[in-house]
Amino acid sequence: MASPRPGSNMSAIAAALGVSAATVSNALSGKGRVSPELIERVRAKASELGYVPSLTARALRTGRTGVLGLVLPDIANPLFPQIAQAIENAASNAGYGVLIADSRGDIAAQTEAIGRLLERGVDGMVIVPRRGTRIADVGCPVAVIDTPSTPGNTVSADHWEGGAQMGRHLAALGHTKVLLIGTSVSSNVQNDRVGGLKAGLGPDAECETMWIEKVEAVSGEGCPLGLADKASAGFTAFAAVSDLSALRALTELQRAGIGVPEMVSVTGFDDLIWSPVVTPALTTVRMDMATIADLAIAALMRAIESEGEENEVLAGKVTSETDRVPMQLVVRQSTGAANLHAKSDVRTPHKPTAGELKS
Repeated sequence: MASPRPGSNMSAIAAALGVSAATVSNALSGKGRVSPELIERVRAKASELGYVPSLTARALRTGRTGVLGLVLPDIANPLFPQIAQAIENAASNAGYGVLIADSRGDIAAQTEAIGRLLERGVDGMVIVPRRGTRIADVGCPVAVIDTPSTPGNTVSADHWEGGAQMGRHLAALGHTKVLLIGTSVSSNVQNDRVGGLKAGLGPDAECETMWIEKVEAVSGEGCPLGLADKASAGFTAFAAVSDLSALRALTELQRAGIGVPEMVSVTGFDDLIWSPVVTPALTTVRMDMATIADLAIAALMRAIESEGEENEVLAGKVTSETDRVPMQLVVRQSTGAANLHAKSDVRTPHKPTAGELKS
């Protein structure tokens, strides 16, 4: 006998299992008193029959759309598609779909993105805020993924402790003069990572922080960061707070003839997909995005389920079982023992004179 076509309804599942349609409905929605064994059988049969739930019927029955919103600050950054995938997977496991909006790093665009998702009737949102912004009450439950020091943060990686792990790693290799490289001074995440790096390196280390946006404000976007000069000044490690900045540093140093890790070490953050395959492979700190996403979605589900009860859920105030998830230090080939003689080995790139430029 041919199997029912995709879209078979609950009655077909109920008939196949010899239970009521109400029992099937409760098993699929997680409501009512249904044994775990029967829930598993119902879900297996639903999958076998190609059952696709009607979101319209669900919305009429529950007052919910079964859709969550996800607002990201810059989907062109390779980190954020990884976050989106983790959130979508966690939401799917909870029976929800996800609509994604990109704020493109702009505060006005972030506000507009939130408004668009509200217009589409999302039941709740996960927001990775544009750096330096706080999410106010937007009219639905919101889980914020930023950093534990951010007011209203729901859950995130423990960025400060991740920085401390990297700092301790560099200190153990003998690095006492370290350049910390960030992109934006207004980023809570990057400031936490910088603070952790300083703590991990210890009070005797000489640290200097370079903010790329400040350098580019003077010299133009994509300009050299002057890292060869820093190496000449005795810096033996360049600790970036993102893998993108680490790759920029690694490329600039190698073009200047400065070997990594023979002469200086370079480190990053986030363990992006290409970090293991660059040369040398990048030492970095990895986020456990699957756990962060699971905790954020679980917190959002509790908030959505409790709406309408005595304790009103305020947007931006969704809380998780824990607000921080440990990061993992990943040691690869871009770090090595401090070369205390590197200063004398470094040759500052030749700058042509006016006469040479004319010839």
